Amino acid sequence: MHDVPGISEAVLWAIILSPLAAFTIITLYLRKIPQIAGYLSIVAIAISFLLALITLVDVLGAHGHVAIHSHEWFQVGPLELTLGVRIDGLTAVMLVVVSSVSLLVQVYSQGYMAGDPGYGRYYAYMSLFITAMLGLVLADNLFMLFVFWELVGLSSYLLIGFWFHKPSAAAAAKKAFIVTRIGDLGLLAAILLVWTRTETLAIHEIHHLALTGAFAGTTVTLFGLGLFAGAVGKSAQFPLHVWLPDAMEGPTPVSALIHAATMVAAGVYLMARFWPVLEVAPDAREVVGWIGAATVVVGASLALVQTDLKRVLAYSTISQLGYMMLALGVFGYAVAVFHLFTHAFFKALLFLGSGSVNHATNTFDMRRMGGLRKVMPITFGTFLIGTLSLAGVFPLAGFWSKDEILLEAWVNNRGLYTVAAIASFMTALYMFRAVFMTFFGEYKGGEPVDREDEDSHFHGDPAHPHESSWVMTVPLLILTAGAIAAGWWAWGKEFHHFVEAAVPAEALHKAPEFSYGIAITSSIIALAGIATAWAIYHKRLVSSEEIRKTALPIALLLEHKFFLDDLYERVFTIRVFQRGWNRLVERFDMLAVDGAVNGIGWVGTQSSRVVRHAQTGQLQLYGVGIAAGVFIVAIIVFIASPL
Repeated sequence: MHDVPGISEAVLWAIILSPLAAFTIITLYLRKIPQIAGYLSIVAIAISFLLALITLVDVLGAHGHVAIHSHEWFQVGPLELTLGVRIDGLTAVMLVVVSSVSLLVQVYSQGYMAGDPGYGRYYAYMSLFITAMLGLVLADNLFMLFVFWELVGLSSYLLIGFWFHKPSAAAAAKKAFIVTRIGDLGLLAAILLVWTRTETLAIHEIHHLALTGAFAGTTVTLFGLGLFAGAVGKSAQFPLHVWLPDAMEGPTPVSALIHAATMVAAGVYLMARFWPVLEVAPDAREVVGWIGAATVVVGASLALVQTDLKRVLAYSTISQLGYMMLALGVFGYAVAVFHLFTHAFFKALLFLGSGSVNHATNTFDMRRMGGLRKVMPITFGTFLIGTLSLAGVFPLAGFWSKDEILLEAWVNNRGLYTVAAIASFMTALYMFRAVFMTFFGEYKGGEPVDREDEDSHFHGDPAHPHESSWVMTVPLLILTAGAIAAGWWAWGKEFHHFVEAAVPAEALHKAPEFSYGIAITSSIIALAGIATAWAIYHKRLVSSEEIRKTALPIALLLEHKFFLDDLYERVFTIRVFQRGWNRLVERFDMLAVDGAVNGIGWVGTQSSRVVRHAQTGQLQLYGVGIAAGVFIVAIIVFIASPL
């Protein structure tokens, strides 16, 4: 690794500061002028996007190598905290993904959020969210990364609970915040561990110490697992995935941003950024791979039984993030980043497509949809392409990245390959189930409008849905281009070489060559899933109700989300914390804290009762006391003085 000349530090800081300035100005001056607030936010992220493109070109010219600009902030003993930015192939890709998807979501939001009373506040929160993610990506040390990591969590809390007057939205925001904090404890422990062992928080120095063996053994394994704990929370990996489906209570553009380019991508980015640590910690890497595999299956299986279109996509995101972690577990550093890159485009497309459907029907319930392809051709066409890409159909973007994950798993761990292949079939099945239920058949009438709902952005007639406005369909068309073409960078392994330059060469394994056998097999699996969905949900050759009755125990298990929410609520929240830990703390407070405070007061009271008798109010007694005191002092001085 070496510094790359020509990459301006000012440009890198401007990428972060542009949306931050928009957040500050909107918060202080423009919340009551919503249209201008929206335009300012869009202009700010457009500036970040253009600067990210310039940076990408510069890094491409430098073949993905590293440039670091770091400045001392303050020092306390051996602890030196710095503010710095790091740019390399991995960072450049993430900057373009975050800024491009964010820009399209911001434009789309002008149509989706039109008329919402919190319009200005919405754009302020979105600007803060984007600032946090860009800062996290550019951070050159763990301290700075952790600050932006927590800011991402705060921003997501504000946006998930944007309609805070709705109890469901407020509860979802709290759930997301609390669950992700559990993972963040692991990340904080990892930061403290690496500092106590190495006295550095600089990312490039940690890489070097890990690869040279100066930071090794159980310590580096625990550090890797601590990092992964943070990623499990942010990237909704099993068993901390339970917050992500509930996050659908936020506005749909927020869901698109969280699921495609910001919060959930942060965990995968964190693990990719510290790939050299996973390289020398095989036990931690094995845990990452198998937790990813469990997440792939859990997310895909739960998506099969959802009737809410956004929740189908939410569980799909969980599953796809599991694929990325699985790839990291089988040495697929570049492959995991590649799937993160392609997934951002087709998943943002699908979420915004679901928002377009909701805009026309006033519902996300697929049982109240059907036949929308006739009246919403642009939404249907773009949603179909996004679905095909997610299912891994050649030659769309998702095919290339998912195929490479399957290939890495086949070469390095056949067990993980089997899990990934099964989930690939399930992915095609649940996504085309959603397509057939939403766009085919007869329209069921949508959902009646509750005009008393002050946060409703719906202004049409659900009985007669129509295509969304251009401000919503243009971002869909642009994202469709990404869902089609984002995989072309895979040709000749240009993408892999570009992001691999971000880490030392000794941290990389030789990637297997393209395999026609794996590609054909994965395509057959995807087509089998599509055909199964077509037979059940379009042609009705097999009744879905009969399938449910036949596999009723499994259906109930999936419909209750493996009872994990019940486990967390009834066992941990109520029994362990409310009845156990909370009562223990209450007893400690009553007996120890209150006892100590009240005991001090009792001692003071009793002492005062004794001392107050000396206060008689008679001056002659006070005079006698003073004289006696002087006499006693004189005697002491006389005795103590030398003869």
